[in-house]
Amino acid sequence: MNSTIRKFALAAFVIAAFSAPSLGAQAPLPLKFTGKPTQPAITAADAMTRLYIFADDSMMGRAAGTEGGLKGTAYIEREVRRLGLVPAGDNGTFFQAVPLYERTFDATSTLTADQTPVTGGRDYFPIRPTGIPKSIDGAQIIYAGNTRDTTTLIAAPATVGKIVLITGPTPGISRRYPAAVAFMIVPSEPVIPQLREFIAAPSTLMRDASDTAMKPFTIAVPSASIATFLGVPIENARPGTLGRTLHGEIRYRMVDVPARNVVALIPGSDPLLKKEYVALGAHNDHLGVRREGPVDTDSVRAYNEMAERAYVARTHELPGFPGSGLTPQERAAIKVNLDSLHRIRPARLDSIYNGADDDGSGSVGLLEIAEKFATDKVKPKRSLLFVWHTGEELGLFGSETFTDHPTVPRDSIVGQLNIDMIGRGEATDLPGGNPGFVQVIGSHRLSTELGDLLEKVNTDDRQGFKFDYTFDAAGHPEQYYCRSDHYNYARYGIPIAFMSTGGHVDYHQVTDEPQYINYAHLARVASFVADLAQHVANLDHRLVVDHPKPDPKGECVQ
Repeated sequence: MNSTIRKFALAAFVIAAFSAPSLGAQAPLPLKFTGKPTQPAITAADAMTRLYIFADDSMMGRAAGTEGGLKGTAYIEREVRRLGLVPAGDNGTFFQAVPLYERTFDATSTLTADQTPVTGGRDYFPIRPTGIPKSIDGAQIIYAGNTRDTTTLIAAPATVGKIVLITGPTPGISRRYPAAVAFMIVPSEPVIPQLREFIAAPSTLMRDASDTAMKPFTIAVPSASIATFLGVPIENARPGTLGRTLHGEIRYRMVDVPARNVVALIPGSDPLLKKEYVALGAHNDHLGVRREGPVDTDSVRAYNEMAERAYVARTHELPGFPGSGLTPQERAAIKVNLDSLHRIRPARLDSIYNGADDDGSGSVGLLEIAEKFATDKVKPKRSLLFVWHTGEELGLFGSETFTDHPTVPRDSIVGQLNIDMIGRGEATDLPGGNPGFVQVIGSHRLSTELGDLLEKVNTDDRQGFKFDYTFDAAGHPEQYYCRSDHYNYARYGIPIAFMSTGGHVDYHQVTDEPQYINYAHLARVASFVADLAQHVANLDHRLVVDHPKPDPKGECVQ
């Protein structure tokens, strides 16, 4: 495998240093660009003008709950106001507030196991639940056993009011021991640095009804600290072994942070059907600023190119995340020639996750669609509802808020079309990529009619797309059906279609910049989505829902 990595190193270096999906047949795109004012038609040039604004460093990575998130949504609001769309947010505005808050572990928390002080971030790593954590002050630890042999696990009555230490896989453990006040788990050693980072960094969460419920803490304890809590090393413990008693509390600092969806509509032309809506969505947020500081973007991109190509050469599949899927030995074998890179140009240090493709491409694609319909003389029969959701990267928070508290009657939404990452899709991005590549997910899951209509529009309008349904497969491990905003509509029985041009080496990297976007492909996908929306909006009937609706409060099933 190391020879395979070396085989692709030169090609990866050349691609990383010199190439980028271009506008038509133009040269590689610039790092900065100021375009002309946008026109009514959906065009690559307009998408490029918009995205160089929306994914600029000045937007600070657009993380939900931050100044950058407000900057991004302010830009979208200015555009839909300029285009003459109708406000459909809170109180006659274009904004819908999403109740996010930031939670940070209080490092001054005092906790002892009997009389022995223990320190958060070293001896234990709290993973606080949503809701109000149950008090652990005065609770004794009990070892319940290893879940890999459920016949040896202790009975539930023995854990009432106790902190349950468990080894092995933990899914379902809270149902087995519902009266426990907390759970202790033993993470593997490679996970410890990630846990240390996790508790040091603020977490952004969303307030909901569960915040009033009392829930147990989960506390990760390194194997080296188990004896401090249990009184004996884990290898000497037996199911039912009683450990020490904890005194004190684990505390957090919490502060509300501003976040908002942008919601706008174009009223339909039919007096009756205009009371129904075709929803179109994208997410406006991304990852913000890299906490660890700036990195050399060219070397990061070259490394990720090499890692991806090595993985694809071995598996013929695309990794789910840059660098994932390789062994530590394979990753260590990848060497980037920094001297060669920096002879071409000086190091470019960057700490901002611009999110040009994820989901700047979808957000500006949605603006292009809105501008097209806003300037059309004849509007579709049904109204078009545009929602730029926030908090998708944090857990689909914006779309959850909108679908739980819609600003139009929920049952008046006849379908939802979601676009997330529509700016790539070439062969240089992923295996099987091509100018007509689009991944489609969920279009047949609730409504056979919507899925068939999507295919018919592609054929009848001679769009020429080659749809890839790989990630729509039931049980697919990547869980794409559950990972973007469309699902929050689908859980209420609203037919959805999710369209994307797929993953690439810049996914969730500081290298996801406007210069690497294929604007011609972005505009083609946006034009197709506009055509599909128009067909759905002009049907003489609602889309037929002929598959079972999921439980809106249940777990998503891929």
